[in-house]
Amino acid sequence: MGNQVDFEKIERADRLRKRVQKTVTYVLLTFWALVVLFPFYWMLLTSVKSYSAYNSEYIPKFFTTSPTFQNYVDAFTAVPLARYFVNTLIFTVVTTGIMLVVTVLAAFAFARLNFKGKNLAFTAFLSLMMIPNELVIITNFVTVTNLDLRNTFLGLILPSVTSVFYIYLLKENFEQVPDQLYYAAKVDGTSDLKYLLKVLVPICRPTIITITILKVIECWNSYVWPRLITDDEAYFLVSNGIQEIRENGFGRENIPAMMASVVVISVPLIVLFLLFHRKIMAGVARGGTKG
Repeated sequence: MGNQVDFEKIERADRLRKRVQKTVTYVLLTFWALVVLFPFYWMLLTSVKSYSAYNSEYIPKFFTTSPTFQNYVDAFTAVPLARYFVNTLIFTVVTTGIMLVVTVLAAFAFARLNFKGKNLAFTAFLSLMMIPNELVIITNFVTVTNLDLRNTFLGLILPSVTSVFYIYLLKENFEQVPDQLYYAAKVDGTSDLKYLLKVLVPICRPTIITITILKVIECWNSYVWPRLITDDEAYFLVSNGIQEIRENGFGRENIPAMMASVVVISVPLIVLFLLFHRKIMAGVARGGTKG
């Protein structure tokens, strides 16, 4: 009887300890979420404040009783924000499409094909990740300038159509597929390209989706290279457009309209991440796990 009572006390104490741990964890996560999300809330709040209301606030207010969407109208009428959107969409879609073709083919070659010097070539390929981006940008700038591709979509796109990390990630994922499937396909007379498209790509779809989403986010947020290679407003992307808005006086004077522009640009990526964040996490985890 005494042992049973002691066991019940231990069990209650264990449940209480777990409940306290869970409560503390959720409190800390909630606090951290508020810290992370507050800048987005402040950006959204400022974007719906009128110009006069914003300038009259000596002490910033954490809410507004008279929201307005005039700032969003000003963001599209006072500056060519729609053009920046179209440019970014073209850049993102074309770059991501070409990158997928290059990445899938390169990953398949390193994962399944046997050729002389493959391991050495892949090691040398991975070593490119050790080169600072600044050096690569300088080399790309000189090459694109010599080819007279400045202020062109081709000059924007070409340096971004490959990624060592994405190729490595997809190669690791391809190697998880049993070799027996490949040998069986070859016995049936299936070509390497057909095996890639009919077997590997469907099986590794989560990782490919992850790579696609990450590349879209990378292209949408691209700033340094577009800023360096374009000085013609007709080829500005949204990131460069926002900087141009800030520098030309409009963004400095009308902060609410500037925030409205930032909200409009940020919404597509936020929605994309919310829709596919599970696939991104699953794809990265799967690509880095063998067996």
